[in-house]
Amino acid sequence: MEEGDAKLKLENQICFSLYAVSRIVTQQYQPFLQALGITYPQYLVFLVLWETNGIPVKELSDKLLLESNTLTPLLKRLENKGLISRKRSKEDERKVVITLTEAGIALKLKAKTIPDALATNLNCLEIEEKEIRTLKKILDKFLYTVKNKN
Repeated sequence: MEEGDAKLKLENQICFSLYAVSRIVTQQYQPFLQALGITYPQYLVFLVLWETNGIPVKELSDKLLLESNTLTPLLKRLENKGLISRKRSKEDERKVVITLTEAGIALKLKAKTIPDALATNLNCLEIEEKEIRTLKKILDKFLYTVKNKN
């Protein structure tokens, strides 16, 4: 093995660990979200909207770290399902504001069980809650640093 080759081993890549864990956790959401008729990225949109209903697309895009060209088709599908509405702002017609419909608001009640159900599903990992909170803090710090660097 040549000098420096260890840096190129898959097992030494933080990117792979983050990618694989993200995929596994996202897969755990699938049965719960399928019952709601939404995808994981759509669930993320709802998490923001349930917290801040009536948000401009740009602000939603910033919160989710998604480009508007990725977000727009997703929002169109949610609008076609009758879960959100997209309207131009009266104050600034360049802005499109996303608002929950009654059906989108009602979805929140059904989604309230997801975090606890997911925690139960992941409980088999034998990772203490304290470790999960520490991991979340580290990931949030990483995201904050990268987001504010750009």
